[in-house]
Amino acid sequence: MQQNQVKKGTKEMEFFTEYGDANRYRILEVIGKGSYGVVCAAIDTHTGEKVAIKKINDVFEHISDALRILREVKLLRLLRHPDIVEIKSIMLPPSKREFKDIYVVFELMESDLHQVIKANDDLTREHHQFFLYQMLRALKFMHTANVYHRDLKPKNILANANCKLKVCDFGLARVAFNDTPTTVFWTDYVATRWYRAPELCGSFFSKVGVTVDFFYAF
Repeated sequence: MQQNQVKKGTKEMEFFTEYGDANRYRILEVIGKGSYGVVCAAIDTHTGEKVAIKKINDVFEHISDALRILREVKLLRLLRHPDIVEIKSIMLPPSKREFKDIYVVFELMESDLHQVIKANDDLTREHHQFFLYQMLRALKFMHTANVYHRDLKPKNILANANCKLKVCDFGLARVAFNDTPTTVFWTDYVATRWYRAPELCGSFFSKVGVTVDFFYAF
């Protein structure tokens, strides 16, 4: 066991705290950073599969952040679809007392739609049609389950080299618990400003429906 820990090296020691499943993953590189924490590409040594591990630091420091993470995990466990990013596992803390950081293991995607659009001037009409088809398919599935994403934007749509897209980041999503076409959301933040639907502009609280997500997609 000691030999195995030495082989893990500094990347794993810097990224992981004392989590039991840490020895299962070999860190490759950091692929994203934000106010929430850091995302690393890694290899699952049990399966040989490449994964993305999202580390959220001090998850209980701010209750709003903790609720966003809980909401995202709960929704992604239920929303299984080819066009929605998949949670592989959640690493359990060594004990309740030491539960401070959280590690969520996702399938690995190479980039996001923002980077794809920024780096490619030669995207064809067929590319655009395929992108839109995948986004609309994901939205149809979510809305059938009465789930509203509410923050669709290029950075929240992951991409691979084969033009495969997957919707991610469900931290602002909400569930409508009835069959009415619109529902009132009780948060003052809905969507990044530049991708906000017209009915949300200038209003903190609005009745919104599926049209809000469709506005982001188009």
